[in-house]
Amino acid sequence: MKLLRVLVTSAIVAISGAAMAQTKEWKEIRIGTEGAYPPYNNLNAKKELEGFEIDYMNDLCAKMKVKCTWVVQDWDGIIPALLSNKYDVIVAGMNATPERQKRVDFTSVYTSTPIAMVGAKSITSTDISPNALKGKNIGAQGSTIHMNYLEAYYKGSTARPYPTQEEANLDLLNGRLDYIVADLEALETFVKGKGKDCCKIIAEVKRDAAIHGPGVGMAMRKGEKELAAMLNKAIADSKADGSLDKHAMKWLGKKAIQ
Repeated sequence: MKLLRVLVTSAIVAISGAAMAQTKEWKEIRIGTEGAYPPYNNLNAKKELEGFEIDYMNDLCAKMKVKCTWVVQDWDGIIPALLSNKYDVIVAGMNATPERQKRVDFTSVYTSTPIAMVGAKSITSTDISPNALKGKNIGAQGSTIHMNYLEAYYKGSTARPYPTQEEANLDLLNGRLDYIVADLEALETFVKGKGKDCCKIIAEVKRDAAIHGPGVGMAMRKGEKELAAMLNKAIADSKADGSLDKHAMKWLGKKAIQ
């Protein structure tokens, strides 16, 4: 019996030691972002990252006391690059949709944004229903909730995908599109900037939970429990201490959760 107790105790110690060895201590986090979606994340004229998510995540890194390294990645390859270990987390205005949750895990939502359509200033109607826009050319960034929404509901229109939101904006500006759809804050940045003479926000798009999800979260490879716990705690703390809304007010002009 004594020998049995010794063997059992040794086995428990071995199992506990193995479990501890498998627990990863995060001292550095590599963050993937697009760098082409102002005011969330953008490369400025000096090729420096700036925007709501950049300031916010840098703040979270300070809260977590970890070193953070930013990696710029084109949007259409942003999840594949995460899965191939190019970085550890995506912070890029990514909505936590049911479809994406099949491939990656998400943190809790840190922002939610209205969605809208923009068109020429000459448009007088605010009707953006599929029937009203039948035959129209509507642009959106490819591999996004916005393109998925157009493909699901606007079958009578021509939905045109673009590698970046900026390219869709420019085609609207140059008359090659009738409408574009995106997050409201991103469109507000456009109509106050390059699109101020041509374009206006026509109407908001009603969110579809199955396509749009509950809001924006940070994406991770499946099973990264320690990283998820760290990030979720930091997000919760930022909501409690008001720092999340501080960054949102600076860059978005409103509170983070609408």
